[in-house]
Amino acid sequence: MSHVFPRHTKARPPVAASGTGVYLTDQQGKQYIDASGGAAVSCLGHGDAEIIATIKRQLDRLEFAHTGFFTSEAAESLADLLIQNAPADIDRVYLVSGGSEAIEAAIKLARQYFLEINQPSRHKVIARLQSYHGNTLGALAAGGNMWRRKPFAPLMIDTTHISPCYAYRDQADHESEFEYGQRVANELEAEILRLGADQVMAFVAEPVVGATMGAVTPVEGYFKRIRQICDQYGVLLILDEVMCGMGRTGSLFACEQEGIAPDICALAKGLGAGYQPIGAMLCTSDIYSAIENGTGFFQHGHTYLGHPVACAAAGAVVSAILERNLIPRVQCQGEKLMGELTERFGEHPNIGDIRGRGLLIGMEFVRDRESKTAFDPSLEINRAFKKAAFEAGLICYPMGGTIDGQHGDHVLLAPPFIIDDNHIGEIVDKLDTALKVAIPV
Repeated sequence: MSHVFPRHTKARPPVAASGTGVYLTDQQGKQYIDASGGAAVSCLGHGDAEIIATIKRQLDRLEFAHTGFFTSEAAESLADLLIQNAPADIDRVYLVSGGSEAIEAAIKLARQYFLEINQPSRHKVIARLQSYHGNTLGALAAGGNMWRRKPFAPLMIDTTHISPCYAYRDQADHESEFEYGQRVANELEAEILRLGADQVMAFVAEPVVGATMGAVTPVEGYFKRIRQICDQYGVLLILDEVMCGMGRTGSLFACEQEGIAPDICALAKGLGAGYQPIGAMLCTSDIYSAIENGTGFFQHGHTYLGHPVACAAAGAVVSAILERNLIPRVQCQGEKLMGELTERFGEHPNIGDIRGRGLLIGMEFVRDRESKTAFDPSLEINRAFKKAAFEAGLICYPMGGTIDGQHGDHVLLAPPFIIDDNHIGEIVDKLDTALKVAIPV
């Protein structure tokens, strides 16, 4: 009998025994192709000898030093590397243990920033519906995933949400993509004015929406308008790149492709590539200076901040992404995967949309392709698809509630950056197998 508290108490998952490249093998010897990198984590694949060797060297040298007393060479080196490659004006890195912690730190920093510059009335957070920013209470409150929020709503801070940028379903027939993007971006201005411009401290968004909607990309000009609105009203722009950052969408920081820079950015997942648990909150020099020249103390912290072994691993991961020229590979293999998916499923009666950027790609399931009608939620298509895929030896990331938290199903793909053409073929074939089982035509 297991004493582990699992995610699902009525299911007993197999025991993962080993991992090599893009594959995981369970204790019974069954092999699975990791087409989602777990949850968009394993960007370098499994068993990378260089990363493992770096971790071992760090353990031999120093395993832990509390940041209340010390910094470490590993933390300093990682921060330098991130800032060397970060968007404009980003200057400081706060190292945590995961994505939820990074978002919590971002929200707290935003609040303290406005206290430091004597704007104490600013405390409200605006985010988007159908977003996900983490499972701690502050991060969950920022998120717009209603299914995840509902049980804990009485415990969460009050936040408000505007529409996502979801052109597949929400763009009107008479609108161009640009016009649509400007319309939904302008909802932010309306919400700031509704709440009171002196009350709003931050807007939180994923540059490419991950798990909740399945790789939904913004239309051109959307985020530039968001940036303009934030600047106009003195609102901090917090970009959640926990899933879409660190090369996943074809640039080291996903926001690079939108031509904007955030005030605060959250990273995790691909930052450590699964080799160590780590996240990071990055901020501009202006925000840091407000703390430095004010109280001098960020009133926040965790025991494992800047953990030397995690930082050494992350430094090796980011270096590998850059030095192995993996970002162009993400672009190339992402185009190939998108092409293969479109060729196989582009006219499938139950695939409504195939979308994404780089190696973050989603397919949305529909009951009827022409009307875009979703399946009845009671059918739990996403669960059936996940089960069928896993039985076929495919790890992917299906979710339900794509449209509004209740209706809609999709599958997210986020394979390691090292996939070759044969792996792409295997992924597409196994998706096809799972689709025939879960949604028989």
